Amino acid sequence: MDTKSAQETARVLIEALPYIQRFSGTTVVIKYGGNAMENDELKNSFARDVVMMKQVGINPVIVHGGGPQIGDLLTRLGKESKFVQGMRVTDRETMDVVQMVLGGLVNKDIVNLIQHNGGQAVGLTGKDGRLIKARKMVLKNLDTSDPELNTSEIIDIGHVGEVQGIDTKVLDLLGGSDFIPVIAPIGVDEQGVSYNINADLVAGKVAEVLRAEKLILLTNVAGLKDKESRVLTGLSADRVNELIQDGTIHGGMLPKIRCALEAVENGVQTSHIIDGRVAHAVLLEILTDKGVGTLISKH
Repeated sequence: MDTKSAQETARVLIEALPYIQRFSGTTVVIKYGGNAMENDELKNSFARDVVMMKQVGINPVIVHGGGPQIGDLLTRLGKESKFVQGMRVTDRETMDVVQMVLGGLVNKDIVNLIQHNGGQAVGLTGKDGRLIKARKMVLKNLDTSDPELNTSEIIDIGHVGEVQGIDTKVLDLLGGSDFIPVIAPIGVDEQGVSYNINADLVAGKVAEVLRAEKLILLTNVAGLKDKESRVLTGLSADRVNELIQDGTIHGGMLPKIRCALEAVENGVQTSHIIDGRVAHAVLLEILTDKGVGTLISKH
């Protein structure tokens, strides 16, 4: 390494120092999904990021998705994927596949990835330690094109759930250890029925109950954009609500933003929508001056 590149390395470390001092001892909940989960280079950069965070005293908690992997296995089994209002219709057979893919294949791949990059991780589903208490999600028919249809008709999409509660006992045990929790978003109700839950929603609720410093949602976009396609960086909760009202935030970004907003309104210090297509996006967002996405705070 020549002197110039060594000095650049030192400059980066010095820039990170105040952030390390500020966030050491805090919890950061990261929703891991999208491109960052599918590209080998990005997978390893993500794993190194969370290992580095743990090493400097920040406690990362990972919640992951796995929609494409579920779809792939269903296709191989000859079962068609059906969606209603963006939610996968999940009958009992599909729920078995969801548990195999999320709780088994994807979860253990992420655990292995972190350990391969020098960390220690433990894979969990919401069933472990009664971590995620779920209830069945109820959808109402939004199709108003047919006047004969009762617009309040309930649509049954099967084993798709919402978070009713989070029991943090198992996470509290891991929080004081060297292990990084990796959570698959499968919950269970009081009757023992399993539910597939949106990973963003689980990450948001976990961040709230852990009183996390940050909730980070990895996406396949550069962040939240205004109507001129410029990335918006620092936003207050009030400003986000204004952007929802005027239609700037719409479509697929809306549920993600609402999840981020709800987290900061319920005690999480900041939520971040960041670009998972950028190598080391998590460290860039937490430990540098510039960041790589949109930060939302209460005030």
